[in-house]
This record gives sequence, C-alpha cells and structure tokens, in this order.
Amino acid sequence: MTPNGSEVRLRILAATARCMTRWSVSKTTMADVAVEAGISRATLYRHFSTRDDLLAGLVEHEFTVFFGDLAAFIDGSPDLEQLLVDGLIQANRALEGHELYQRVMATEPHLVLPHLMVASAGIRSLIIDYLRPWLLDRAGGRPPAEPADVEAVLDYLSRMVLSFIESPGGWDFGDRSAVTHLVRSRFIGAVDRVMSGGTH
Repeated sequence: MTPNGSEVRLRILAATARCMTRWSVSKTTMADVAVEAGISRATLYRHFSTRDDLLAGLVEHEFTVFFGDLAAFIDGSPDLEQLLVDGLIQANRALEGHELYQRVMATEPHLVLPHLMVASAGIRSLIIDYLRPWLLDRAGGRPPAEPADVEAVLDYLSRMVLSFIESPGGWDFGDRSAVTHLVRSRFIGAVDRVMSGGTH
C-alpha cells in the first residue's frame, strides 16, 4: 500500500527530528533527511522546498504534538487553578525530556527561535480556545465582565503559559507548592479581578 501525502510528511518530519538530534540542525542536510526517511530527494522537495521550510514544518509539528499531549494530560482537571498547576508542571517536565529541543536551545537557538515565534502565535490561539470554557466555568458559567475584558484575560493567560513553559525563570517546577503559589499570584489573581468586574 502506497503511503499518502500526510503519512509521507509525518515520516519526513520524524526523520528530520532524528537527524537533527543526532547531528544538529546546521549539519543536517536535505539529503540526510531523504535517506533517513527512505524516500527520494524529489519526494522530499515536493513536501518541503527548502531546509528552512522543513525546519519550520518540524517546529510547527512538534509544537502541535507537545500541546496536544499536554491538553490530553490536563483534560480531567477539576478546575482552572489545578489545570494550570498540573499543566505547567507537566509541560516543564516534558520539555526537560525533549532531547531535540534541549540540544537545539543549548547549541543553536538562533536557528529555531524565529520559527518558534511563528509557531507560538498559532499555539496561543489554541490555548485561548482551550482555556475559554474553563474561564467561564470559574465564573459560574456566565461571563460577568465585558467581552473585551474576557478576551484580554485569555490573551494574558496564553502569553503567561507560554512564557513560563519556555522560560521558567527562578521558579522550581518540581515543587508543586511553588507552582501553586505562582498560579494563584500571577494567573488566578488576574482572572478573578477581571471576571468579577474589576480591573486587570
């Protein structure tokens, strides 16, 4: 059975991740990826016209998988506060164990940061859509604030989530009590002020 375009694309991205983990981003060539994926270079170029296009596709794919797995992990949370605590802890744990991400950010961050910024914009929209019902649930199922305020706090939450996943700062994400304090002080406080009709 001949693999379809989506299957070939996924095979290419998986091969790219293996090659870049093995040799680094800068040393991985399109020819390397084609050999690793078991396809011709012509097939590879039909899906990704340049190495930069391939890298952008890989970053977008890894972001989507990462946050899809994270959403599945936290879906059973009882409320917004625990969802954020569990999500931040799990995200940082998963990122610490992501071999390719750790290698690239330690040695070649300049090659992936532009693509991360592009992917982050799309992921923020997904985070906003995901958090919206949780936000309304915390407000008892009804938005007591102006719609623009609700969107503003969702935008704030999405930016904060990404910020603390990408750069934990001095926070210990292995310490649940510390993460709970972070969420209550930096996340939930802003949520409750806006959703109760206050300023944020």
